[in-house]
Amino acid sequence: MAEPQKYPLEQVISIKQKRFDQAVKTLEIKKEILEKAYERLYDLNEEKTKVQEHKKSKLTQLREGLDQGISTDKIQQMKFYLKTVEEKLLEHQKKVDAQQKVVDQAQTEVDKATDDLFQKKKDLEKMEIHKKEWNKEEAYLVERKEEVEHDEQGSATHERVKRERKKQKDGSK
Repeated sequence: MAEPQKYPLEQVISIKQKRFDQAVKTLEIKKEILEKAYERLYDLNEEKTKVQEHKKSKLTQLREGLDQGISTDKIQQMKFYLKTVEEKLLEHQKKVDAQQKVVDQAQTEVDKATDDLFQKKKDLEKMEIHKKEWNKEEAYLVERKEEVEHDEQGSATHERVKRERKKQKDGSK
């Protein structure tokens, strides 16, 4: 009985499997980076919100002071402090904007890694399908070869039996 051949592209499948596994790891890493970037963005937004609330409370305090008629020195001091708070708020806004860019970049990297993963999975699946088809074809060829061998053996046996009968017929006459 003839043995089917070993799949000739087994190494290619192995390479594609390794690439797929690496793409899975890469995607996981990119997702972790994205998650950390989102956490940092959230923290920065929280800090900015605190500064905004502080600014609002100081504005309210200034208005109340103006309504009560506090001294001009106190008003100037409060306005100067509000400018400081405003600068702090702008600084926090810049940090938030910069972190948003980091988040956007990380999201782009996750999207690319996801696309790469799907492409590698598709390549691997194509190779697996090809291997199944190749195995079917190889099994069919082995079966056909065996049938041909059996037919040849059958024909040879038939010819031998026929010759022996002819000899017996000729010998018996």
